[in-house]
Amino acid sequence: MNRRLALLVLPLLLLVVAGCTAGNADDEPASRPAAAERPSPFRDCSTLGTAPTAATTAPTTTGTTAAAGGQALPELTLSCFTGGAPVALRDVAGPAVINVWASWCGPCRKELPAFQRLSERTAGQLQVVGVNTRDSRGGAQSIGEDFGVRFPILVDQGDALQRELKRNAFPLTLFVDADGRIRHIDATGALDDAQLVKLVRQHLGLAVPA
Repeated sequence: MNRRLALLVLPLLLLVVAGCTAGNADDEPASRPAAAERPSPFRDCSTLGTAPTAATTAPTTTGTTAAAGGQALPELTLSCFTGGAPVALRDVAGPAVINVWASWCGPCRKELPAFQRLSERTAGQLQVVGVNTRDSRGGAQSIGEDFGVRFPILVDQGDALQRELKRNAFPLTLFVDADGRIRHIDATGALDDAQLVKLVRQHLGLAVPA
């Protein structure tokens, strides 16, 4: 009799256990959304073709004037990290500082906060633009979130810009004047605030506010 009772009760116990297990699975917290699903930390690229306000109203004098000449930006069209219309690099209205970086590059990570501060200090006077290359979208997104990088980011997964410039260094920074000419290419390593201020003054003739 006891054996028959056990055979009848066992299936009921299995159903109860299965029901509890299913309930626990439903109660688990949702995992962190993928990078592509999270809002981008970067600004969109819609204003890159508009010259900084100060550059269109009056010249900036600092005692240093960029010499005539300079190399034109390559004829490249890059996508914007936030989506929207692709951006022709030559349509980026200067003066501008263009920083080529990747999330796996240690010196790039070290200097990106300084570029963010430069962007904030020179708002309306200078455009700071990033070009993310040889990188994953998730890696770039995480850097923007973790380091507070907010300026517009173009995407160049085929490192076309570096190939056009015949430069393979990381990080790489271009100083571009109001006429779209490259006045200086820096590949000396991670730049800090003081070095950026000096290079902007020396090659673009702009005084960075304190």
